[in-house]
Amino acid sequence: MGLAVLTGANRGIGFALVRQLRARGESVVAVCRRNSADLDQLGVRVESGIDLASPEACVELAARLAHEKINLLIHNAGLLIEDSLGSVRVDAVRSQLEINALAPLFLTQALTPFLVHGAKVAFITSRMGSIGDNTSGGYYGYRMSKAALNAVGMSMARDLAPRGVSVVILHPGAVRTGMTGGQGVLEPDESASGLLRRIDELQLETTGRFVHQDGAILPW
Repeated sequence: MGLAVLTGANRGIGFALVRQLRARGESVVAVCRRNSADLDQLGVRVESGIDLASPEACVELAARLAHEKINLLIHNAGLLIEDSLGSVRVDAVRSQLEINALAPLFLTQALTPFLVHGAKVAFITSRMGSIGDNTSGGYYGYRMSKAALNAVGMSMARDLAPRGVSVVILHPGAVRTGMTGGQGVLEPDESASGLLRRIDELQLETTGRFVHQDGAILPW
């Protein structure tokens, strides 16, 4: 059995995903900047000290996972900075692009040699990255970064298909986490369960879809 590798693993949706993957017998690598007592108690392999804002982080994690076989890669780490047309800042937009779009791109690039035939790659994005679904404006940096991530996911779906690797681009729903200030309609465990159902049903024939955790296909 290969590994399930997940970023942003020490809290919120990431922690819920790790716990549920572990509960069903997966060999999990939990990737995070800082470890936590709760994560340690799950009995999974923790790779901490990985700051995805750093260009070296992807290479470092690949070195730590050298010679491993990965059957599931979940890009969950994310950053949200609220803004408006009057308050948006260059540094904030850049930070969100680095974490939300560039890190998943270059981490997948670094780990591609370890993805086995039949592996799956999941990008946890947001429907706020949908251009067609934007009815409220604002959140410039976050929307831009998630739209860029969606583009990454679609290109990855095309480029990894010949290797037998399928890709899904997932919206977790409105989840009550620290990132959202506790606002939302779903608890992390509820969202994680839906996300894993979407990953489980993913096939090469359905690669590249933008899907809500409840199964609805979302507009680009």
